[in-house]
Amino acid sequence: MQTETKLSLDKIAIKKIGNYSNKPTIIFLHDSLGCIELWRDFPQQLSDFAQCNVLVYDRQGYGKSSPFSYSKRDNYYVELEADILNELLNYWQIEKAILFGHSDGGSIALITAAKYPTKILGIITEGAHVFVEDITLKGINEAKVQFETTDLKTKLEKYHGEKTEAMFWAWASTWTTDEFKSWNIENFLPMIECNSLIIQGEEDEFGSLMQVESIVKNSRGNSEKLIIPNIKHNPHKETPELILEKSSEFINQFTNEKF
Repeated sequence: MQTETKLSLDKIAIKKIGNYSNKPTIIFLHDSLGCIELWRDFPQQLSDFAQCNVLVYDRQGYGKSSPFSYSKRDNYYVELEADILNELLNYWQIEKAILFGHSDGGSIALITAAKYPTKILGIITEGAHVFVEDITLKGINEAKVQFETTDLKTKLEKYHGEKTEAMFWAWASTWTTDEFKSWNIENFLPMIECNSLIIQGEEDEFGSLMQVESIVKNSRGNSEKLIIPNIKHNPHKETPELILEKSSEFINQFTNEKF
């Protein structure tokens, strides 16, 4: 595991949506290059659609949160973020949450549900990874070329500011090392007791459908898959109406409980 992060929880940027009494809180976990702002209006739409509270946050090193509290990522950085989320749930006084995680955020959601089952009602993931694939490395290497040769860096600086360089390479460099090829979190899946909705675009450029099959097959809770034809790595942006509908249906199973 990483050494102590020395992270100040009050330096994590958050956005709260909704004021529904006795309703669960949906927590959004962004992808490897994401942040609160890059979710656009989707969290607000899901809050309205499902009539639930929402909390969106920037992980350390992203958006308006504090810079990384460690100098180099290792194979355990996703688990570290799950542990930090557990601390944040205590800090925010959220006892029961539904996690909506995209890409890296989806992997964080899976580990959080496995390690802290009493705090997680259910999870929704989009393009989550549980092991490293050649297609993933191909997509990341293409992103590295774009970062160095196009205006991608400038676009990201709009959201991450002076943290952009460190944020991008923390992802791109870590995933493409020989050491990281052994990264695998499938051992956490049998520990997931809650229900889950596992979403992936059939044309996802960062992962194959084997990721979905592993999650659904190995999770202990009831795990439903949603494979969407002609959709890539960002289903909530590419087909928002469908994701709102299916996510709300999933969330509805929890809305009659008391919180």
